[in-house]
Amino acid sequence: MHTVKVIKVTQFAIASVALIMIVAQPIARAELPAPMHAKVEHYKKKLTTWAADPVVVKAAKEANAKEGGLEPGMTNSKWDELADQDVKVTQFQTSAAGKLLTNLEKDKGISKLYLRDAKGNLVASSANKPLIFNVSTKPAFINGIKGAWAAGEIKPDPTTQVKGVNMAVPVLDGGKVIGILQSSVVAE
Repeated sequence: MHTVKVIKVTQFAIASVALIMIVAQPIARAELPAPMHAKVEHYKKKLTTWAADPVVVKAAKEANAKEGGLEPGMTNSKWDELADQDVKVTQFQTSAAGKLLTNLEKDKGISKLYLRDAKGNLVASSANKPLIFNVSTKPAFINGIKGAWAAGEIKPDPTTQVKGVNMAVPVLDGGKVIGILQSSVVAE
């Protein structure tokens, strides 16, 4: 009787270790090279500082206070149909927060800078039009809105086509997460 229990426990342990090895293998491959990891950590600090800028916090608060965000009724499919120079697009670049983000994006270590409200809607953007208006289902937003910073793997950015690591940090107001600041750290 004890032999049967030992065999079943041993088989379970072996199966568990095998499963952990299979699941952990892709995670190990997805780790960033040391120089890129250091660069992401550097920009995590910068983005956190930028996310605390009073202009950024004010813009996120104002967007959250409006029913439906700054552009009520906007969906990702409607956004996709807009021309880059449409006033509905450029308003996110010409606002006070948009101008600040455009100025901050002059840092050559990043290739975009977007401010999102608590629902994932666009609040402000640097000089380029984001491909997606609402990112509420994207991992960077999901983690960022929970108060954690998030970073992905090295790959071409869908908006800029510049190879880098997409990342986001929470925007806080009195310790409460009210949005995210999203960027892409350029890989060299």
